[in-house]
Amino acid sequence: MSFSHPKFGKLPAGERLRKIRQSPHYKKGAFQNLILKPMLTEGVGFFEVGKEYFFDKKIDITPSKPLPSLKTDLLNLPINQDILVWFGHSSYFIQLDGKRILVDPVFCGHASPFSFMVKAFEGTDVYTADDMPEIDYLFISHDHWDHLDYETLKKLKPKIKKVVCGLGTGGHLERWGYDSAIIYEKDWHESLVLDEGFTLHITPASHSAGRGVTMNKTLWVSFVLKSPTMTLFLGGDSGYCTHFKAIGEQFGPFDLTILENGQYDRKWIHNHLMPDEFLKVAYELKAKRILPVHSCKFALANHAWYEPLATLMKNNKIANMPIITPLIGQQVNLKDPHQTFSNWWEAGI
Repeated sequence: MSFSHPKFGKLPAGERLRKIRQSPHYKKGAFQNLILKPMLTEGVGFFEVGKEYFFDKKIDITPSKPLPSLKTDLLNLPINQDILVWFGHSSYFIQLDGKRILVDPVFCGHASPFSFMVKAFEGTDVYTADDMPEIDYLFISHDHWDHLDYETLKKLKPKIKKVVCGLGTGGHLERWGYDSAIIYEKDWHESLVLDEGFTLHITPASHSAGRGVTMNKTLWVSFVLKSPTMTLFLGGDSGYCTHFKAIGEQFGPFDLTILENGQYDRKWIHNHLMPDEFLKVAYELKAKRILPVHSCKFALANHAWYEPLATLMKNNKIANMPIITPLIGQQVNLKDPHQTFSNWWEAGI
């Protein structure tokens, strides 16, 4: 397969590139994080990382049996129900105040250019594009394969009313047939009124982007969504940095905070949250309720599949923060702070 295949998207060019070059976060031909940090932890080389990932023995990196899940009927869900459904990893559906929102949907069964690599855990692929209703707002945090899926977005195209993403990412969607009129590409610290009562603030993340050998030509983002009744933080992918505290001070407290919790490694601490950083970030964001994502579907790191949730709940015994742990597909009632969830992953340990 060549890099010319449509699934690799399209690098920014023309007017899109001209706008990107005006961004204060685009320097020397690429986007940069607010605080410059190396992709790998200081002292770690790419050979060492590659050797460990492809050749070293790993324990429980994938489940030994299918993971449990539920199937919520989203097509017939009453529009007045305020809910969230997590699809595993960083894909989820939100219905709030009469609007339907989809974030980083990946339903193709893998998180790489090739179907035989980074395959979804058995039992986690219970939803398809056909299970989605019409979507008012599609939010894309960045263009990595585990967040932006060609096959899924091609199938979803007739159902999508508006797309919001970081600068440059819209080029991929246009190549896949999306109308440029419904795509809103934004820089950090920009805002967008989606509809009456719905405002989206595009906020920073500390990460990277790219679908091929060329890196950081598109922008990675997080989102603050303000609806008529709730304020949500949709974190995307990010290592720990000062932007979390700044976002909490400017927009918090958050009725729901969605943070990545998984696919981490001490060898790349700047790109993803480490287990001992999650609760600190939740505190800095002034989170009232927290949903950990970015785990339990794809093995992109070397830790056991259940480790992110098990470690988080262990760490939370002292902090006692309101963490919710739904099954894949389970309905989360956004306005019911007393809804309870099980430690479902323990059955597979």
